[in-house]
Amino acid sequence: MSVQLFTYEEVSKHNTRNDLYMIIDNKVYDVTKFLDEHPGGDEILIEEGAKDATGAFEDVGHSPDARDILKKYYIGDVDPNVRVNIFY
Repeated sequence: MSVQLFTYEEVSKHNTRNDLYMIIDNKVYDVTKFLDEHPGGDEILIEEGAKDATGAFEDVGHSPDARDILKKYYIGDVDPNVRVNIFY
């Protein structure tokens, strides 16, 4: 099975409450359906969405359970052949 690859530009287009992607550790997640379930509220996801949220995710110190939940929303990887630094 091949993994779908996304550019930072593609992820940045999914930036609304009804369509929200984020990148954590070079993996892309569609967190749209998780907004209402997020224990910290949806605002932080919307604020950190549509970009690389690795730093914010790690800074919070998420539990192993949170990392397991994240797997459910995995949709692909960041394309390693495309480097962009404007989203940091």
